[in-house]
Amino acid sequence: MTEQVRTGYSRGWPAIAAFVVGLLFALVSLYWTVGGELGLDTVGGVIEEAVRTGNAGMTAVMVLVTVIKLVGAVFALALVQPWGRVFPRKLLLVLGWLGTAVLVLYGGFLTISEAVLAIGGAAGTETLAFRWHLYLWDPWFLVWGIALGLAMLRMHRR
Repeated sequence: MTEQVRTGYSRGWPAIAAFVVGLLFALVSLYWTVGGELGLDTVGGVIEEAVRTGNAGMTAVMVLVTVIKLVGAVFALALVQPWGRVFPRKLLLVLGWLGTAVLVLYGGFLTISEAVLAIGGAAGTETLAFRWHLYLWDPWFLVWGIALGLAMLRMHRR
């Protein structure tokens, strides 16, 4: 059993990376969801406003987003851990590829469109929140999706 876990980690580094990226993302969301304000100006928009004003409806949405991120992070571990075998392989493949597509398309589209806006000097691209979205928040989705996609390729080949 120990050998299986060790082998899972050594061959499953993309799944571990997807877990870590997703978990860190979920922890940031959780921090803001419970009212933390450090770095809040880097996200801007309705999330910043919701946290600062304590908007109950938006807080509920943020709770849901945090839970989805946590589930997505743990999902990546299911691809390489023995306990993940309780789920049907076909279900893991479908959900994993769906998650990969959503993360890569969402993160990729936002990052590319923001880069085009920044290169073109569009109004608003000089704001703090825009720069953080361009260089961290939106590429984070893309990196998570790429790591999950690599984990899915490894799982698919098994």
